[in-house]
Amino acid sequence: MTKIDPITIEVVRNAIVAYADEMADVLSKSAYNMMIYEVHDYCCGLINTKGEMISQNRGGLPIFLADLGVAVEDGIKKYGLDGFSEGDVLVMNHGHICGQHLNNVVVYAPCFHDGKLVGFSANRAHWVDIGGGRQGFGSNATTDIFSEGLQMRSLKVYEAGKANETLLQIIRDNIRYPDASLGDLRAQIASCHVGAKRYGELVGRYSAEVVEECVQMVWDQADRSVRAVVENIPDGTYEAESFLDNDGRTLDKPLRIKVSVTIKGARMSVDFSDMNPQVDGPLNSGKSGGIAAARVAFKALTSPDLDVNEGCFRALDVVLPEGTMLSAKPPAALGQWSISLPTVIDTILKALAPAIPDMIPAAHKGDMGGCSFFGFFEDGSRFLLLNIFGGGWGGRPNGDGASASVSVCQGDVRNTPVELQEIKYPFIIERNMLRPDSGGAGRYRGGLGIELTYRCLRECKGNINFDRSVTPPWGLDGGLPGAISIAIIERANGETEKVHKGTNITFYPGDRVTFLTAGGGGYGDPAQRDPELLKNDIAMGLVSPEAAARDYGVSEPEKVRVNS
Repeated sequence: MTKIDPITIEVVRNAIVAYADEMADVLSKSAYNMMIYEVHDYCCGLINTKGEMISQNRGGLPIFLADLGVAVEDGIKKYGLDGFSEGDVLVMNHGHICGQHLNNVVVYAPCFHDGKLVGFSANRAHWVDIGGGRQGFGSNATTDIFSEGLQMRSLKVYEAGKANETLLQIIRDNIRYPDASLGDLRAQIASCHVGAKRYGELVGRYSAEVVEECVQMVWDQADRSVRAVVENIPDGTYEAESFLDNDGRTLDKPLRIKVSVTIKGARMSVDFSDMNPQVDGPLNSGKSGGIAAARVAFKALTSPDLDVNEGCFRALDVVLPEGTMLSAKPPAALGQWSISLPTVIDTILKALAPAIPDMIPAAHKGDMGGCSFFGFFEDGSRFLLLNIFGGGWGGRPNGDGASASVSVCQGDVRNTPVELQEIKYPFIIERNMLRPDSGGAGRYRGGLGIELTYRCLRECKGNINFDRSVTPPWGLDGGLPGAISIAIIERANGETEKVHKGTNITFYPGDRVTFLTAGGGGYGDPAQRDPELLKNDIAMGLVSPEAAARDYGVSEPEKVRVNS
């Protein structure tokens, strides 16, 4: 091992993240669908020749922490390191390797310098359609992976720079929105080319050996930082349990989430052995989905400010036997793979609350909610409206929870702008506001969910799929739970129905759908809330006078006195 000066290490540290960020910029600016260029449902990164994560872009989805490397590693096993050529581009979404719904498509390309393979650039992005029986988010109709669309396992869409026209034709002929998806594929390829080029330039400047040593040092530093945090958690085994509402098909049967977290010195182990078995419907993930949930919780606790790399996770062990809903065996359906993961992460944190009470918030909205409306325009062309919903985060030991924020799994993704939705789709969005009284009461209040109303202008279908609609986000240390989520359909004929889950619901012109997302749980005794904060909540309309009386014991909220 050579002695490398600290300036070179810092240049490499910042370069590898800058390259991943540049890949993300290329992808988002070139993509065809709003899930990528507006919502930012993607991640980009550099992977070494062992399938390990060199770097990931800032703002990449947290729930993708486990599987870019897994996708590339599968290709390495298939072709061997000598089976890649300059100009190769591979496409990958195989459900039980990647562990998630097939819409999340990985594209990766080998990086060469002086004819030698030195790594891979890779990204994952959400295609609007991948064929099969599902459209959009939220469908509970599928029972096996084969009904959910095309599976592509490390197939060369370009080989030595030449397009595989047969594969491209198969994709085009088997998906509903080929122009959008193939446009996104081209954007992903452009992103990979930029990453491969930049990494090759870095290797050319310093040599492969120096760059690899610098990367290892960056990982070692991240590892030491993470272990220093884990060492401050008291040794022991901590357990917690919670429940998902149901699997979307058997609506009266809750699903148990059980986790055991063991701290021993500078290592943490997350054990999912008692997790609910895999289900018949699509609310399953493959093993990398469960690992990703553990990684998100671990990183949030130990290194939230560090750039993502392999060193951030060396101190984490995950026990995940086959056959649970987080490690489903083929041919399980995976279309709703992400539904359980926010609550799994909340439950891991809940388990650790007795050990590190000053670090753990109450539960947040706990789903990866969104809406899907799909149908045909007058000219016969298809449309698919997709949007991501925010909700409330749990109150914290030192402050209120955030409002109208996406789940812990989604990181920096954004909702689709109202204006773009109305321009592109036959809907009017009549209301988009914070949902009063949805945050759980506490010394520190839970964040508020949102109230969002769509008015339909054209007959179409849609999916609704909420969790935390039966079991609310819990409070901690005496805090009250947040409000549950629910959708309300108001038909043009005056009929009204409440829906938690529904697939292929028909909507007609004049129908309205209001989505009420969950609020975060409260933290601490509500009676201890600062009167100034409560007074401000009432003045801002975040807490109604009725809720102030009910939850905070204030009989005359308009006369709340502020301590002098």
